[in-house]
Amino acid sequence: MAEKRKIVVTSALPYANGDIHLGHLVEYLQTDFWARFQKLRGHECVYVCADDTHGTPIKIRARKEGITPEELIARSHAEHLRDFTDFQVAFDNYHSTNAPENKVLSERIYAAMEKSGAVTSKTSPQLYCEKCQMFLPDRFVKGECPKCGAAGQYGDSCDKCGATYGAEELGHPVCTTCGATPVVRDSEHLYFELEPQHEYLEKWIPGHTTSDVSNKLLEWFKEPLRGWCISRDAPYFGFEIPGHPNKFFYVWVDAPIGYIASLKNWCEKNGKNIEDYWPSDGTDGDVELYHFIGKDIIRFHCLFWPGMLHTAGFKGPDKVFVHGFLTVNGEKMSKSKGTFVNARTYLNHLPPEALRYYYAAKLGGTTDDMDLNLSDFVQRVNSDLVGKITNIASRGGQMLQKKLEGRLGAMDDEGLALIAKCREASETIAKHYEDRRFNMAVVEICRLADAANEYFDRREPWKTVKTDAEATRVTLTAALNAFRIIAIYLKPILPAYADKAMKLFGETEWTWDSINAARENCALGEYEYLASRIDGKQVEAMIAAATINPGDSGEVSHESRASKNKAKVEAAPAAAVEVPALKPEIAFGDFEKVDLRIGKVISCETVPKSSKLLKFELDAGSLGKRTIFSGIRGSYADPAALVGKEVLFVANLAPRKMSVGVSEGMILYAGEPGVNGGILEPLDSVPAGTPAT
Repeated sequence: MAEKRKIVVTSALPYANGDIHLGHLVEYLQTDFWARFQKLRGHECVYVCADDTHGTPIKIRARKEGITPEELIARSHAEHLRDFTDFQVAFDNYHSTNAPENKVLSERIYAAMEKSGAVTSKTSPQLYCEKCQMFLPDRFVKGECPKCGAAGQYGDSCDKCGATYGAEELGHPVCTTCGATPVVRDSEHLYFELEPQHEYLEKWIPGHTTSDVSNKLLEWFKEPLRGWCISRDAPYFGFEIPGHPNKFFYVWVDAPIGYIASLKNWCEKNGKNIEDYWPSDGTDGDVELYHFIGKDIIRFHCLFWPGMLHTAGFKGPDKVFVHGFLTVNGEKMSKSKGTFVNARTYLNHLPPEALRYYYAAKLGGTTDDMDLNLSDFVQRVNSDLVGKITNIASRGGQMLQKKLEGRLGAMDDEGLALIAKCREASETIAKHYEDRRFNMAVVEICRLADAANEYFDRREPWKTVKTDAEATRVTLTAALNAFRIIAIYLKPILPAYADKAMKLFGETEWTWDSINAARENCALGEYEYLASRIDGKQVEAMIAAATINPGDSGEVSHESRASKNKAKVEAAPAAAVEVPALKPEIAFGDFEKVDLRIGKVISCETVPKSSKLLKFELDAGSLGKRTIFSGIRGSYADPAALVGKEVLFVANLAPRKMSVGVSEGMILYAGEPGVNGGILEPLDSVPAGTPAT
């Protein structure tokens, strides 16, 4: 293992004007996975965040509710922290941007920017709502994009073409608060000029973001960089700018400074020096800084923020990790369809571990959007987390306690070989975690679970326990030690689950290196259920609780909501039943749902006790690795000869639990026994995972 690192990691600050929802959790869960992994590896990692509390929306909402902005943000802070805690997100410090540390730091950084000559003052046109008697923030006005003409765009950027502009440039603007047409008024504002940092930022961006993010950002460098308005007029909830009465820092100025403020608050609580964790003397120090953000706030974190830090002499982030948005069942989250689900609504119906596991299984460290497919969610949690991983501990632990006095024995050579295989995966899994390819870490972990289950089934302890207790103890000891290693690998993703497993083995602390120990010739703790299967009805109830029907004047009963959404969630398929010779006709649209991909064969082997099956391990490109059992053994006398070949497979087929393991897709085959009918020669120009068209 490399020497101990000092790391500071942040997630974007959730706005205090709304609830935490499943889309937010894409970011906070993956940051939590990564921070927990670093700690498990023995590094010093501080995970800080805060509520983003300033801006006109806060002031307006507080006024509507008849409370002060301070009361509103205090309530929001408590609710947010409760939701994060219940989802097992372990911040080292969760603060507020409306804090004294943030005020001092904001004024300090602004003073440095002003002293450098980077702050200018100019009169600019702004939209003013005469009915609301206020200048309109970007998000309080909508209209037509001045570049592409798309309707319903906010006053700062276009979701359709990505253009940025001033709100006064919108066509047919409308105040989103009252619906009135705003007028244009001149107002003097402060600007942070970026063009003097053109060369610095152009060099900084490629080294601190991924290539797709940097390529997009660098498109803006083909012309001079525009100045950024950093002030807002009263009435406003925020910090007043020193020397400029009735002018306030724009929320996007003090929000990222809130990262440093939260860290400073943590340092003060723990007797640390902030300079050791976020240097401001123009050096990088010995600390690594990482931001996790969504792709909608790239320009704030990769242009304005590093520009501010550089001007003020503060260390900038080492990397900005950008993720995509969340879709549900392939579509944008929708309140009318019940797929815009708040964190608390989810927690009222389903366990947090299930979503943590599913998100980890889907997150690949890219800016691609991630889909929460509710049917796949049920299938994957039930088949992988419960049926594959937890099954090892459930079967082994309960049998040992009920039949063998709950005492582990020693492992034989076969068991030790299984444990060696589990340990050998350590650095591969660690690399996936480090690179934020959590989906690949889960694939490798499931592969180890498959090996443990195969070992368990091959040794048949449910039979040998009746005839040879000590041989059975040897089997269960190896299986449970394999599960122990798997649980350690899963600890960043499933911390509460891992803690229960740790208690089962009578241990009080696990690090990544704990995989090198073994539990032999000792008592096993009392088995505690680690994970339960999800019933599709739980998901239906969640959707029903989240559904808002726009045409209804009142609440819709849960029963009617559930019936409308029932088709969206299917339980795991039942055992195979006899079907008619001719199945019902399907529409062409049904066939279009099949996602055909090209996969490269990593390994292929026969399946013991089966005359038909071959076990394939496929490289499916961005989809990760797939294990597929295919009944085509009769056509291939030498399965090893298929390694390196290409296959066409169904990528979106729900996993199927078989007696020999779980099959994660279907390989397409055409031909007769003994005839090579489905395997392609390698196609160098077609990468694994490519859709078949």
